[in-house]
Amino acid sequence: MSTPILVTGGTGTLGRLVVARLQDAGCAVRVLSRRSHASAEDIEFVTGDLATGEGIEAAVKGAEIIVHCAGSSKGDEDKAVTLIRAASGSGIGHLVNISVVGADRIPLASGIDRAMFGYFGSKLAAERAVADSGLPWTTMRATQFHDLVLMVARQMARLPVIPVPSGIRFQPVDAGEVAARLAELALGEPAGLVPDMAGPRVYGMADLLRGYLQAHRKRRLLMPVRLPGRAARAMRSGANLAPDRAVGHRTWEEFLAERIS
Repeated sequence: MSTPILVTGGTGTLGRLVVARLQDAGCAVRVLSRRSHASAEDIEFVTGDLATGEGIEAAVKGAEIIVHCAGSSKGDEDKAVTLIRAASGSGIGHLVNISVVGADRIPLASGIDRAMFGYFGSKLAAERAVADSGLPWTTMRATQFHDLVLMVARQMARLPVIPVPSGIRFQPVDAGEVAARLAELALGEPAGLVPDMAGPRVYGMADLLRGYLQAHRKRRLLMPVRLPGRAARAMRSGANLAPDRAVGHRTWEEFLAERIS
């Protein structure tokens, strides 16, 4: 049996798609998850927790490549450090990391700002941990996935009047397209920080919400709200966008149409 590729967060939105792409390429895959799963014939599931370190050394043992897809709204640096510590003594030849466009351009958030934009600082800290790890590495930044925008839109649409951050735009990208690129990077040579990956169009937050509401035949009043703070100001300036890297193909409208059908 060939050496397995370990995918952290391999049951999540991005991770499960990366797993599928690697399997399509004929790779043996090992999936790290916090919950136990029955291993299938062509995939091995291992249980471990990057927040506590439990099970991580066993998870990385015997793997030559790691694709790090596990992430959350906070604690990404600590989880990356936990993974790196386990991987450093196990002969890992390539650590592939997913980050977010704007991680290096959105100022560290504080106070109220942190709840909405602290994610960018957490991802940047994880990036630095990977770059300083001594392991051969590749990091790619992507814009927000359609799936995340959909989740936020669903939550906001529960309100009769929706407060919409004014001036803030997004460039959502298809998670499947990002997964395909990560799998390609994992099977290539370590490349450091590679070019960003962004969706084909830039949308105002209000436009994304209107698209969701129209697709579901819902009516809501949208109320513009100007968010305070340096992080929000950076977002309004487009720090989270990559218009010169609009390499994704699937649009928000196409994603919504498929989900509704």
